[in-house]
Amino acid sequence: MKVICSSEESLYRPEAVRWRQRMELMKPLGDTVVLLPCSMKKPYSNSKSHQKFRKVSRSFQELIITSPFGICPRELENTFPIQSYDVAVTGSWSQDEIDESGKLLEKYVKGKNVIANVHGGYEEVCRQYLDECTYTCKDGRPTSPDSIYNLRMELKEHKRNNRRDKVLNELKSIATYQFGKEGSKLIPEDVKTKGRYHRKIISNGKQLALLNQDTGLYRLNLAGGEILKDLNINVVNIDFNLETNTVFAPGIRKADHNIIPNDEVVVVKDDEVVGVGKAILTGREMEQCTNGIGVKIKHRVKNN
Repeated sequence: MKVICSSEESLYRPEAVRWRQRMELMKPLGDTVVLLPCSMKKPYSNSKSHQKFRKVSRSFQELIITSPFGICPRELENTFPIQSYDVAVTGSWSQDEIDESGKLLEKYVKGKNVIANVHGGYEEVCRQYLDECTYTCKDGRPTSPDSIYNLRMELKEHKRNNRRDKVLNELKSIATYQFGKEGSKLIPEDVKTKGRYHRKIISNGKQLALLNQDTGLYRLNLAGGEILKDLNINVVNIDFNLETNTVFAPGIRKADHNIIPNDEVVVVKDDEVVGVGKAILTGREMEQCTNGIGVKIKHRVKNN
């Protein structure tokens, strides 16, 4: 589904506001952050410009500056809605756009070495909000041979991130974005992934979740539900035996008020996880409604 961002008012779309709120929780990997402009094509790494950037900067923490979403760490570029928004890339930014991106950028890169291969409005964000930053773009063209050369030479002086750390950081960052501040605990240090497209998230021989490549978000399995239940994240308490794949609102005793439609949720009865699925209503609506479906179950504990 395309998220159309055709005017400055798009800054206040619910998807953009929620994204920026979650970006405040993100932490960069390593000591160096490379700042890059966004692209018309999504995900960014599919664009010709970012393919050029990645040949040089893929071993470092890459951060894309964009409006109306503010910033996007490379590891989150496949998540909804950042992987499917549509906006005209003009390079001209309003002060409100600069401020929204700048505040997030300033917090994200604090204490890190910052290298910016940007121009236009992207550069203006950096110059207004960053005290220390190395600029590599020449002649207003981040993809020019001179700009790419400057970026390569500058990065030679900085330590690269290893592949395992990058994979683990990606998985934890997605969990933080999807489930909030404590969400990264869904992903243990010994996690393994399996699959070429959708990736199974496995720990101690149990599948915790499936990373859906179409949305860039996790679909929970029961083992992952146990972890979120212990963290008290997206929990829906019911007062009946779950024998079908539908949870109706009247049977819901209590629900996390942070839940919004389409969130992955954990269904609990008597302090035991009995199912995981997708929210149809908000957490408050689940508690208040006297009819309608609250949760569609994907996996449930089946009694023999």
